[in-house]
Amino acid sequence: MAQENAAFSPGPDEPPRRRGRQRYVEKDGRCNVQQGNVRETYRYLTDLFTTLVDLQWRLSLLFFVLAYALTWLFFGAIWWLIAYGRGDLEHLEDTAWTPCVNNLNGFVAAFLFSIETETTIGYGHRVITDQCPEGIVLLLLQAILGSMVNAFMVGCMFVKISQPNKRAATLVFSSHAVVSLRDGRLCLMFRVGDLRSSHIVEASIRAKLIRSRQTLEGEFIPLHQTDLSVGFDTGDDRLFLVSPLVISHEIDAASPFWEASRRALERDDFEIVVILEGMVEATGMTCQARSSYLVDEVLWGHRFTSVLTLEDGFYEVDYASFHQTFEVPTPSCSARELAEAAARLDAHLYWSIPSRLDEKVEEEGAGEGAGGGDGADKEQNGCLPPPESESKV
Repeated sequence: MAQENAAFSPGPDEPPRRRGRQRYVEKDGRCNVQQGNVRETYRYLTDLFTTLVDLQWRLSLLFFVLAYALTWLFFGAIWWLIAYGRGDLEHLEDTAWTPCVNNLNGFVAAFLFSIETETTIGYGHRVITDQCPEGIVLLLLQAILGSMVNAFMVGCMFVKISQPNKRAATLVFSSHAVVSLRDGRLCLMFRVGDLRSSHIVEASIRAKLIRSRQTLEGEFIPLHQTDLSVGFDTGDDRLFLVSPLVISHEIDAASPFWEASRRALERDDFEIVVILEGMVEATGMTCQARSSYLVDEVLWGHRFTSVLTLEDGFYEVDYASFHQTFEVPTPSCSARELAEAAARLDAHLYWSIPSRLDEKVEEEGAGEGAGGGDGADKEQNGCLPPPESESKV
């Protein structure tokens, strides 16, 4: 056992091996979570419509066929029982006998009559007579229940077919996220695009940081979710997604990456989940597309390649370069250290300008000598001397 542990442990000169992180959300948007040990399964039956819509296609089609077949069989059996109870099956050759249903001579005929009644086909060979009150009641009951089954099953199939999940497949996210400077500040960026000509209306973007944490009291919170600001305060999270857009998260004091340098980011263990929501222009249904980025999918010091070019009378998007990035000069320090360095630089410039002005004033005063004596009237902070009239007074 010790030899096996030694075989899997890195050497003294090798970097520590990172254990592969299990994704919380797959790249295609599927949530990698399974519900286990659910004992209150009756809750699924309280919302049967959603349960049927969420089923896999083969199960939905099986339930669709069974719903109609069992309904036809159930009412067909009742029609046969009525005919058997009234003695219609014993008077098939008696022309003076008035049966409940004409030409119903067995269970198969009752099953076919049930199908004709519920689907309103009406071939005309089998028909109910007015001498069978129980048959009339059953006919009304089957017509009503058949309409309800039709509405329920057709509604399930329509909703399942028109689900906007396939529309989300044409909303693409960049394969990597990047960290680089924007206007002198570190930003975490990723790109989104829409492959269709029909647009997503009222599109909005969100980002979540998934990382386990431990509280001050020692409580361990697995997969803790933290919001990453992508322009909620400024309205930049509401997108006009006609061409690919680069979504930016500014790493400021409120960001969880405020103190993360390049080296610290590479050693960290987290997942960034991005969520794009909007309404499908063609159907008006809400659509949601998801993706995620692990630590090794965040490129420090990179920027996205431009995909938009101006052609003759229109703009063209080159999706062949959608995922491409290129390196740019980017400091490896954290955003906090970068802000502190910029503050020190600003402070140095603020104090150096008055000092240089003071030196200039002293040089001018020394050059004029004792003859003018105007140097004594100049102040030490580089300001101009008071006007001549005020000095004489």
